[in-house]
Amino acid sequence: MRPFDRVKSIISGQPVDHLAAQPMVMMFAAKHAGIPYIDYTRDGETLAAAQLKVVRDFGIDCVLMCSDPAREVIDIAGDDSVKWFEDQGPAIAEERAALLDKARLNEFAVPDPHREGRMQDRIRSIEICLRELGGETSIVGWVEGPLALAQELRGLNRIMTDIVDDPTFVRDLMDFTSEVAIVYAIAQIEAGADTIGISDAAASMLGPGHYRDLVLPWQRRILQSVRDVHPEVMLRQHMCGNVARLIPDMATLPVDIYELDFPTDLTAARAGLGTGRVILGNVSTVTDLLQGTPEHVEAAAARCHEICGSYHIVGAGCEVSPRTPPENLRALIRYANQHKPESPPAGAFGPGSEPS
Repeated sequence: MRPFDRVKSIISGQPVDHLAAQPMVMMFAAKHAGIPYIDYTRDGETLAAAQLKVVRDFGIDCVLMCSDPAREVIDIAGDDSVKWFEDQGPAIAEERAALLDKARLNEFAVPDPHREGRMQDRIRSIEICLRELGGETSIVGWVEGPLALAQELRGLNRIMTDIVDDPTFVRDLMDFTSEVAIVYAIAQIEAGADTIGISDAAASMLGPGHYRDLVLPWQRRILQSVRDVHPEVMLRQHMCGNVARLIPDMATLPVDIYELDFPTDLTAARAGLGTGRVILGNVSTVTDLLQGTPEHVEAAAARCHEICGSYHIVGAGCEVSPRTPPENLRALIRYANQHKPESPPAGAFGPGSEPS
């Protein structure tokens, strides 16, 4: 069965040969390919080559086009607010954030993803992967969610203060960032991505009320707008950290795959999302993948599978550390290859496999 068909069938509840595995590997992929991460982030051909190698060597069911939080930021506002590092991704320098002055928002325009720039560089990666994989393996495009891009432009501390002190500005900023996400997502789909991941890492820091009022409507706008244009695409929502309090509202999003980080209580999440929504991940990137043994990893994957049931994709809750032992990642993939969605091993909790 083609990896693409396997993922699509799990979402639709159709029979498959075994579980799909879609761990988030970025720095791990670069290290595995012997590539400095700065090169991975700066050159679409290098990113594509590293993703293709890690997928072929480990049997992962997707290539992932995510790399860093500064693609949209740089194309919108230049790179004055970005710090570059030799062997990690670029980071936002809050002390010189692009929107230190809120009035500058009026000067910003939605970038054209097809013009030369960092957004276009990701599109080039997608085109290469589509040519190399020919539709056999899922291609996951990526956009910064409305709050993620807002915090990258304004600074995390400032946007959190603005949510309380200036919600009108926050709404204006979210209108802009959601439009950037829609345009960028559609451009990636038209380049060959069959899945769009949407990341809103800071959302887990909000209470349900602020999330419901100032993030959820814009997340829904992005997802529904993309779905209206491309109903065939798979939509994947990622929010780092513990989102347990937000699950009742997240359940209203038009999402195919919920990627849940390991701090989130998986039993509560499954209950809140219902039995027919696909949950990806929840294996700990730290205690299981980085610090554990292959036996720990397989037991953790079994725990997640048992809780989630058939609508489940094997993976970690967030990015796999580049220092993860390769045999641990292989153990994660091995669990997926050896189990069908409808056959979780009841009570298969081994040493160290308690909820992380």
